[in-house]
Amino acid sequence: MAESHQGKISLRPARSEDATSLAALSIEVWVGTYLRRGVNDLFAGYIFSELTPERFQSLLQQQNETVIVSQNVEGIDGFIRISEGPTPPAGPGSAVEIATLYVQPRHHGRGVGRALLQAGLKRCAELGAEAPWLTTNAQNTAAIAFYQRMGFEISGQTHFRIGEEGYLNQVLTYQPPVA
Repeated sequence: MAESHQGKISLRPARSEDATSLAALSIEVWVGTYLRRGVNDLFAGYIFSELTPERFQSLLQQQNETVIVSQNVEGIDGFIRISEGPTPPAGPGSAVEIATLYVQPRHHGRGVGRALLQAGLKRCAELGAEAPWLTTNAQNTAAIAFYQRMGFEISGQTHFRIGEEGYLNQVLTYQPPVA
């Protein structure tokens, strides 16, 4: 458990009954972060096929997936998802990806993202992954700066694909502090 300015941040493993909350939080963050110029059929189709309670229910049942949530008094305000197996699309890195780190925008700046990332990095270390990696939209400068402050370095580029469209993403790899 970590401290925040508003009190304690309570982290716990995600449970099956969290699937609906994880889907709702994902839609809120994804729409707010990536849909700056309106919603079209391509993006709506992605949201309603990928960010569903059923998809999260399936992820929560997989042995190679770890989901940790930040639980406040009223519900989940953030989560991190660690996926074992994927290799980085560019640059060095372990076969462990930080697939998602989402925090509700109204909870930014309270230490939730930092606490979730630290818990995720601890899980990666338990899995023997010294250099987990992640991708983030190249235009999401706030996220890139956050990850760099937390010890990640840009190690390459890739494209996030929705249908035939590709969106430039930075690949970032964790560089553990030298002891």
